[in-house]
Amino acid sequence: MSSNSSLHIVIFPFMSKGHTIPMLHLTRLLLLRRGITITIVTTQANSPFIRQSLYDTQPPVNVIELAFPANIPQLPPGVESTDRLPSMSLFVPLANATKLMQPDFERVLKSLSASGGISFIISDGFFGWTQQSAEKFGIPRLVFSGMNNYTMTICGVLAGDRSHLRLGPDEPFTVPGFPWVNLTMNDFDPTFNDPELKGPHMEFIMEVATATSKSQGIVVNSFYELEPTYLDYWNREFVPKAWCVGPLCLAEPPKVDRDQKPEWIKWLDQKSAEGRSVLYVAFGSQAEISPEQLREMADGLEQSEVCFLWVVRSKVEGLEERVKERGLVVREWVDQVEILRHESVNGFMSHCGWNSAMESICASVPILAWPMMAEQPFNARMVAEELGVGLRIVASNGSVRGFVSSEIVEKMVRELMEGEEGKKARRKVKDIGKAARKAMEGGSSWRTLDQLIDETCRKKDP
Repeated sequence: MSSNSSLHIVIFPFMSKGHTIPMLHLTRLLLLRRGITITIVTTQANSPFIRQSLYDTQPPVNVIELAFPANIPQLPPGVESTDRLPSMSLFVPLANATKLMQPDFERVLKSLSASGGISFIISDGFFGWTQQSAEKFGIPRLVFSGMNNYTMTICGVLAGDRSHLRLGPDEPFTVPGFPWVNLTMNDFDPTFNDPELKGPHMEFIMEVATATSKSQGIVVNSFYELEPTYLDYWNREFVPKAWCVGPLCLAEPPKVDRDQKPEWIKWLDQKSAEGRSVLYVAFGSQAEISPEQLREMADGLEQSEVCFLWVVRSKVEGLEERVKERGLVVREWVDQVEILRHESVNGFMSHCGWNSAMESICASVPILAWPMMAEQPFNARMVAEELGVGLRIVASNGSVRGFVSSEIVEKMVRELMEGEEGKKARRKVKDIGKAARKAMEGGSSWRTLDQLIDETCRKKDP
């Protein structure tokens, strides 16, 4: 640990639950070190969630609110987070709008620097502009990454070797330096397959990548033992240094006994009492699923005859009546970690966002990976092919993108919950779950966080 008697860290999460929640877990981990003060910067609409999540921390966390820019073309009034966007096609306008907060953010840095100093900043990778602010005040900036080392490294390699762009969308190819990794063009978000590297989305990505390369390091929600080959490669071939300090969900405090449990926990308790195994189904708050695909999902779950708890925003006509006691459909926000830790839950059909994958691994629950967007196809390959902690759903035409029939859903659900491949994944995820907990309980991730603090503070005060 640093010899500094008191450290002050500024944390700035991106306005999306999938980015904010792990940074709040990181906040809890940092507060376990003595002499650390934390200030979180956020917008007014996102502040209540952060304050509620950290109400019990000691010492208390200081939360500073910035006004989100008004009258942004394309953005509906009052939208300050991805959860509220009518479509993820508006992500880039939302992210770019945050640049207008830079003067207010710099006033906060100036004030905090004058009243005792800032040791370093941890800001989300999407806030590339905060690197300029950090440089202006001579404060080290660390980037919080929502990706794992596997995805970071493979994308880093293929950004330099773009020979795969001449292939068809589903034609397999291997990654230079990683001959066991097989991909297709459809594993990438379409933006990355543009040979011209043009357009607002690509410009935003390039800005973020440039700012990240100038930062002091990347904080990664993973642990060394999970992906040593990729972390070592990244730290040998790319900059800045990546630091694995996760799985951060293990910093979530256990739920205290409540007089009034949510209905979905009562339902899981009932399934547990009946000795029945439950498949948890959730695709995050940002997946955009067509009505036709939702119907196929519903039909496949119904035909599988497996018990399931499905968190979905859209109404699935008639499903609850047809599955009666065997299935529960929930449309409100749920505590995913609490669900995955429930003894009745023995499988997770997931979009394979990295937080969800980590939470499932830590709960020793195997994953049925059904990626929807962004880097999720990479996570799905990692889960199924690299780690063996889950199975993978592919489209009816064999592509990693496209329409999935109810027959495929039924077959894969049964295989995960009852088949031999599912049993193998269940054994593997238990072993990796144990390694994850060991990494956080005084192991590699715990030590890495101490080293990160020391090294970053030394760069500020040579």
